[in-house]
Amino acid sequence: MNRAPGSAKAKERRMDSRKVLLLVGALLIAGITALFARTVTSGSSVPAAQAVAAIAAPAPGTEILVATRTLPVGTIIEPTALKFQPWPKDMLAGAYYVKGQADIAKLQGTVLRYAITAGQPLTQGAVVSPGDRGFLAAALTPGMRAVTVPVSAQTAVAGFVFPGDRIDMVLTQDVAGGGDGPPLKVSETILRNIRVLATDQRTDNQASGDGKTPVQTFTTVTVEATPKMAEQLAVAQTVGTLSLSLRALAERPADLNAKGDPGAVAQPTADHASYVTGADVSRYQRRTVPGRQNGNTPDHGTIAMTDGTSGMTAGIGTAARAMRGLPDNAGVRVARGSTSGGSPSAPSAMPMGGGN
Repeated sequence: MNRAPGSAKAKERRMDSRKVLLLVGALLIAGITALFARTVTSGSSVPAAQAVAAIAAPAPGTEILVATRTLPVGTIIEPTALKFQPWPKDMLAGAYYVKGQADIAKLQGTVLRYAITAGQPLTQGAVVSPGDRGFLAAALTPGMRAVTVPVSAQTAVAGFVFPGDRIDMVLTQDVAGGGDGPPLKVSETILRNIRVLATDQRTDNQASGDGKTPVQTFTTVTVEATPKMAEQLAVAQTVGTLSLSLRALAERPADLNAKGDPGAVAQPTADHASYVTGADVSRYQRRTVPGRQNGNTPDHGTIAMTDGTSGMTAGIGTAARAMRGLPDNAGVRVARGSTSGGSPSAPSAMPMGGGN
């Protein structure tokens, strides 16, 4: 009878221990399940991210030519306009210039057929090479004309003008006027901000082995101008001497930020206000055009013509009198006052030819 309560308590303790073990096991299983589920979900996202990165990453050693800045239509390619940039291998096109297969030096001096933006790949059909048909026409901005003018080393900045530079046109001439003094010497800027297309037949800035562009003298320069300016340049060549005035690159920020729009590029302008006369340089030179002669004073040509006419008239009169049998001094004589005989008399007239 005394053992019954003790055995009952022992059974309760064993049941309580089992409950605790079951609870601990359930918690352990729940923790393992949660950890496993977290591992599964995180593991599935990591490979996806790695796959995207693997697609976006360029293949090592695959680089193509892209524009370093926005290049408008008609841009003459120079070394700083292009660079090699890594590119995904599965996005390569046959028209791209791939590093190791393309020589960037051969692209210098070519002209863009259409505008490309910064970072855009350069394609083989986008450029026109010197000597190709339509090369110069491709270099022209729509609505512009190409005009060639003769120059010398002295008037062309000693050869330091290259295709793509911007220049001003200066006309120097002597104005004679109508006077006998020395002519007026004057120089004036007739056109500003003119783009150089070529020097002689050279359209590129080919660099030498040391990376520097050699300076070469030339006898002609081809520039881009409006139709009206082309006419002005044609006349200016017959008036006097044309000189080139090189403009600084820092004065052309619009060219660097044109974003492919030809209208945003600084356009050439005509200038009729800036001029310098000889007196502005030397006190011994004129400031105005020599004045014309007085109208009452005939020039040497008029005097010579008058003398010749008088002699011709006299010769005709003498011949006519000889044909009529009259002496050379025959004619009408009018006397006023005293005659050559000495006695005063009224004015009289001698008939022509002794009364005949």
